[in-house]
Amino acid sequence: MKKILVIAPYKYLPFDSGGQKFIARFVEHLANTQEVSVISVPENDNSLARNYSLFPLLKSGRSRYVDISLTGRLTEFIRAHGIETVIWEHPYYYWLARKLRRKTGVATVVHTHNIEYQRFRSLGKWWWRILRSYERNFFRMADAILFITSGDREFAVSAWDIPPEKCIDLPFGIDISSYPSDRHDCRRQLLERFDLSAETRLLFFNGLLNYKPNLDALQTILNRINPLLAGSGLPYRILVAGSKLPAEYNELRAWNQKNVIYAGFTTEIDRYYKASDIFLNPVQSGGGIKTKLVEAIAYGCTAVSSRTGAAGLDPAICGEKLVITKDDDWEEFAARVIENVEKEIPTPSAYYQHYYWPFLAGRVSNQLP
Repeated sequence: MKKILVIAPYKYLPFDSGGQKFIARFVEHLANTQEVSVISVPENDNSLARNYSLFPLLKSGRSRYVDISLTGRLTEFIRAHGIETVIWEHPYYYWLARKLRRKTGVATVVHTHNIEYQRFRSLGKWWWRILRSYERNFFRMADAILFITSGDREFAVSAWDIPPEKCIDLPFGIDISSYPSDRHDCRRQLLERFDLSAETRLLFFNGLLNYKPNLDALQTILNRINPLLAGSGLPYRILVAGSKLPAEYNELRAWNQKNVIYAGFTTEIDRYYKASDIFLNPVQSGGGIKTKLVEAIAYGCTAVSSRTGAAGLDPAICGEKLVITKDDDWEEFAARVIENVEKEIPTPSAYYQHYYWPFLAGRVSNQLP
């Protein structure tokens, strides 16, 4: 077994966002194939790292990204533990990765969740050009790069001249290997929980709600899509789940009489996916693949998504479970929801073969330097 060190620069245990969940699941499944250690911040719950070692060697504050003492401490750690490969989550520690590679000769891998500079440019951050140069240099220096989408990989190869042989595909994975058999039971349970009639169609949206792309999508659902659905005569409720909804939304109480229910943060997210007829994904910004979209389809929910929100998913693998509409065309979006809400079409088996975590971890493990 290869000895691998993962650098996770922020709290991810327990996870409450797609990015945190990506790290948690990837490390957990990688540790089933290799000997894995993780260096991260003190805020993690170490008891959740069940099959690998977690070391809180990074500082809590933003100064951790410029902590020059890490050079000596991590050099010593790599030598003491016989580390052969270091995987860096995100490109933020390029300066440190370069120093450690020179000092120890360790193989260097950057795990990119998206092309970061493009994400921050879409969020209106002024410093995206600086990040672009920094990120490009990390890709060029690394021995391998893990890409979440084929589009990101193709961009790196064509725009930044990254050798294709350095590129490894690592999409966001799923925890089930086949279409769930308990969707009807989950639907019945949620209808009972929220005191809804049997004919009510359940539409679902979730995410970290203080993240601007998700909050913008929620506003679109409330102010653009919901009024269109309300005028259709469809018996429905929109269930919204997720943490950190800004206080001024008052837990969406003003929308309670407008077919919207705020469920708050839930540890039963799979139950909501299984119970729902349609997953709403009107996301218009932010980079990379939308992890909630990957999970929704895995758990049997048909997803209606804007084109931007569906970036990174292969429609051929998703089949009829992914319905893509033009960006900003909310009339079309609502029409596709109504058109598909009563269809019960199983998720293609190829989808599980592509996204199931044990399969992914095994493939990636064999390609790591």
